[in-house]
Amino acid sequence: MTEAEIAQAEVDKLYGKLNQKAETAGYHLNPDVEFTKNLVRSLIINERRYGYQACPCRLASGNKPDDLDIICPCDYRDPDLNDYDACYCALYVSEAASKGERKIVSIPERRPSPEKRGKRKTKSRTGTLLKLSQPVWRCKVCGYLCAREQPPEVCPVCKAKKDRFERFI
Repeated sequence: MTEAEIAQAEVDKLYGKLNQKAETAGYHLNPDVEFTKNLVRSLIINERRYGYQACPCRLASGNKPDDLDIICPCDYRDPDLNDYDACYCALYVSEAASKGERKIVSIPERRPSPEKRGKRKTKSRTGTLLKLSQPVWRCKVCGYLCAREQPPEVCPVCKAKKDRFERFI
């Protein structure tokens, strides 16, 4: 599917939805609307291609479990916003950048190599002093924590799906 085949109405609809969700959660989309809508178009293309909205500036594998960290909003958004005033693809920007008070610059990739990601996934958290009756799950998008047998189907804070949760404790 080419960019031209994505209807502008579809891009405008997703842009409006993302912008509303971002502002409600205290985030900001890039104020360059044309640039931002091109990123939104790429999210739509990735959704159709892979079945999920992989970051438009990263190469997705097509294997959702391997790409969970780069499904928009990715796991690296907040650290990038803190360090560079924009996420890697510059879809999300800090308040200062959205007001033009900070310039958006090139951001280095912080996603670990596939080898390091594989090792990170196999690490277990041990040595906890607490004996809990249930595991604690953390939403990797917003940080929401809940103690229950399984993570919720949808995060009550940011609406991320169940697969975006990790066992925290």
